[in-house]
Amino acid sequence: MITEKPGLMEEIRGRFAHVDTCPVTGPRIFFENAGGALTLKSVVETSATFAAIPDNQGRDNPASKELMRVIDQAKADMRTFFNVAGGQLFVGESGTEVLFRLIRSAINAAPEGGKLLGSTLEHPATRSAMGYWAEKTGREHVLVAHDDASGTVTVEAYKKALSPDLRVATILHTSPVTGMAVDVPAIAAAIRAAAPGCLIIVDGIQHASHGHIDIDSYGIDGYAISPYKVFSRHGYGIGWASDRLTALPKEQLRGGPAENWELGTRDTGAYATFSDVVDYFAWLGGQFTDSGDKRARIEAAAEAIHAHEKTLTDAMLYGTGNLKGLSEMAGVGIIGGVENPAREGLVSLTVEGVDAPDVVAALNDQSIRTHTRKADHYSGNVLEPLGLPSAVRVSLCHYNTLEEVAQFLAAMAEIAGETGAP
Repeated sequence: MITEKPGLMEEIRGRFAHVDTCPVTGPRIFFENAGGALTLKSVVETSATFAAIPDNQGRDNPASKELMRVIDQAKADMRTFFNVAGGQLFVGESGTEVLFRLIRSAINAAPEGGKLLGSTLEHPATRSAMGYWAEKTGREHVLVAHDDASGTVTVEAYKKALSPDLRVATILHTSPVTGMAVDVPAIAAAIRAAAPGCLIIVDGIQHASHGHIDIDSYGIDGYAISPYKVFSRHGYGIGWASDRLTALPKEQLRGGPAENWELGTRDTGAYATFSDVVDYFAWLGGQFTDSGDKRARIEAAAEAIHAHEKTLTDAMLYGTGNLKGLSEMAGVGIIGGVENPAREGLVSLTVEGVDAPDVVAALNDQSIRTHTRKADHYSGNVLEPLGLPSAVRVSLCHYNTLEEVAQFLAAMAEIAGETGAP
């Protein structure tokens, strides 16, 4: 456990920019990590360094060759982080753009006819892309219904929709609305058993900062993340495409390398900043294992992160010290249920008689940053079936503390009108 190692939490927080202070408003608690995690200080420094370099990639000069070395190192680090031996890793505009490209390429290269498969839990990054190309190619887009009570979708639900004519399927690794994870390996295996030729694309954007990624164990064809949600910065996304998907026809410069997914020159600094992220995971994992293997350290970091975030969400739900948890506060509802083993560092809630934007505003007044999820094109798929116009999303990361949770619970007790609230 992170908190069981004296001084480790302070060292962790010291590696992040603006960990307890907003550059605009001053001191604050940051519980809006699902909207974008805090940024490593090393990422800020690396971004500035590479932004100033005038040389371009692919030239015959020492600076250009150094840029290519940095990119090669970053791709090697990405392979370690994703735990994937084959396929191609590439950088795109954003995680959403990468998913659109993977899905577009898969659907247009797949044999004619057949069906496309997804779920109602998915973010529009996958659901919109699948829907658009289903219409363009005249295919049916089958949506597996997620479970409203648990806030996730199961392999059993997917199995009901499987058929041999599936062409492309999408899976959401973790919901940014409910915070619940999905059993990607089990669902992918079920799809493969029913339709071996089906191309499977996974949205890992919300999952990346909370638990380890192990692509080689999934049996999939595409995976995407948004690095700004995993301690890097805005302005790029990372995608992985299997050898099978890469070999299919796709948009690329004619005459270029057949395995290339990137369109135009990408930012070397984007690659370099992800190496900073991987180095951070390896450093953190090194506090819990003596192994010199970087992957082993990343796995140790993921285990420590998961354990710490569970401690924090349990404290939110069940209380800490003399403070009531959310589950004990009258009128407070928890999306996905209170006891849910699929939860990853996020609690979405409602307060009876208080609109979600007003709860967020009241928390802001006490310097606690959260976010309103509205029943719009981003979150309506989850909130509308629950009859909710909006909800409050409280999202954590491993650099958050029990003391911050305690301040949040004290503020929530006031908002919920708890008798005897501090």
